[in-house]
Amino acid sequence: MKNLVHEERIPHALLINGSAGIGKLSLALAFAQYINCKHPTTDDACGTCPSCVKFAKLEHPDLHFVFPIVKLEKSKVAICDDFVSDFRHFLLQNPYGSNNDWMSQIASEKQGMIYEAESNEIVRKLSLKTYESEYKVMAIWQPERMNAVCANKLLKILEEPPAKTLFLLVSEQPDALLTTIQSRTQRINVPLIHNIDLAEAVQSRFNLSEEHARYVARIANGNFRKALEIIELNEEQKFNFEQFVYFMRQSYQRNVFELKSWSEMMAKIGRERQKSFISYVQKMLRENFILNLKQEELNYLNQDEMQFSQKFSPFVNERNIEAMMDQVDLAELHIEGNVQAKMVFLDLSLQFSHLLKK
Repeated sequence: MKNLVHEERIPHALLINGSAGIGKLSLALAFAQYINCKHPTTDDACGTCPSCVKFAKLEHPDLHFVFPIVKLEKSKVAICDDFVSDFRHFLLQNPYGSNNDWMSQIASEKQGMIYEAESNEIVRKLSLKTYESEYKVMAIWQPERMNAVCANKLLKILEEPPAKTLFLLVSEQPDALLTTIQSRTQRINVPLIHNIDLAEAVQSRFNLSEEHARYVARIANGNFRKALEIIELNEEQKFNFEQFVYFMRQSYQRNVFELKSWSEMMAKIGRERQKSFISYVQKMLRENFILNLKQEELNYLNQDEMQFSQKFSPFVNERNIEAMMDQVDLAELHIEGNVQAKMVFLDLSLQFSHLLKK
């Protein structure tokens, strides 16, 4: 990305993609700060000029944000400016945060979306002259969450972009974007954080022992947000682990009454948390299958997960793992498609009641 600046070939749109928890949005904003810095070095922005100071606070007048939001009132048109103060605070406090974290910040159990009205806001903002900088920057976080109308309007803008405008599309699912949008951007693939770098970062930040820091980095597998979860053991991680254990035990015992109550509870937690749990189930099944193959060095389990899995892993084997993963993938598809969650989780648990016995 620095070479783009040095060689004076900054494109009008970058698609910055990679896994969760690796700082893609922070990287995008650092790039925006760099190209608008008044006194840049060969490696970075100066950090002290008026432009850099405003970028650091996310308050630069030529920096615009687009991100998933929710409609607080059914009749009200929802645009990102309604939430931008909260979003700035969220980014400053949690630069590696996920969509779940953001939805929790605005007290929503919905998935979040970039609505059609936002495309009109993009056009309006880009029609304005720059206030202070050479480039106007439009940072779009999770562009894959744009609805179809908004995506098509964005495509038209990208086809004829205004001069000295930089679009930064920051995505975890770039292939979910329109192929025509993808083709009009230059893709930057952001790698996972190297384990050595991650270990050094958490050791310094949290004053961990070298051994503990290496353990955290190994389990986090390049994901800084995951590393924070392991250290802090946040409520969502606790919830997912506890529900996984309960789900597996009740399914194995074929306790239909308890599973029905559990499914009703899971239906009330909101779609984003449901998706988070499904993702956790997928991860735990993979880890237990690997553990059952006596490949502990390949496992990425924390201490509580490992303690449970040492007893549970024999029930995840070559006779049932494929069918289990198929059922979980189907449940994920149904949750994404707004199928009634209570029925999705009840059906999944009944399927596992059979599969765990294989």
